[in-house]
Amino acid sequence: MQNINQYSTLIFDCDGVILNSNFQKIEAYRNAALKFGADTDQADALVKYHIELTGISRNIKFDYFLQTIMRRKVTEKDMNFLVQSLNTEVIYLLKNCEVTLGLEELKKQTQGTTWMIASGGDQEELRFLFSDKKIDHLFDGGIFGSPKSKHDIIENCILNNSFLPALFLGDSLYDIETAKKYNLDFIFISDWTDLEDWELICKQYNVESIRTVSDLIKI
Repeated sequence: MQNINQYSTLIFDCDGVILNSNFQKIEAYRNAALKFGADTDQADALVKYHIELTGISRNIKFDYFLQTIMRRKVTEKDMNFLVQSLNTEVIYLLKNCEVTLGLEELKKQTQGTTWMIASGGDQEELRFLFSDKKIDHLFDGGIFGSPKSKHDIIENCILNNSFLPALFLGDSLYDIETAKKYNLDFIFISDWTDLEDWELICKQYNVESIRTVSDLIKI
């Protein structure tokens, strides 16, 4: 395992890494689609797309839902309805979700290293949840999410010379590919992932995996 104290920045995904929230997010997407008027098969199709592309912005997912699944024109009214419905569902379902253990101890062991969140979740929603769970103070580099993509978030950070070297901790194929795109070291967090065949994928991409963030703590 890498010596994490060599990094200037630790980049964390949220769902499945900091919060045990992947499966609650699945239900939130399903419920948002049903509220919109989708039938069960259409809602399941959105869920399938969400799981396949975990980590990308919800706006992209809803654009696909409207055009490809519902076969209707994307309008600001429909997009706002879906995003607001999802936000409401997520806040309700994630309010009591589990936070990964060991964050405070790991922060003590990585003094001088900046922590940040780069997520596909809604930025304001993330900031509310992290504040509500009293972990927002740990992420001194910022808590970032959609409507910006992870690519945009990381590109903006790379412009800052003090950002690198950086280690990305994620639980999706999109996270792996993002790290590869920007030449960031990567560790896959497996315990709460919803990625099928994650062990095979980690082997294919030659990335290290650990169960939880707490496995980074020095004994």
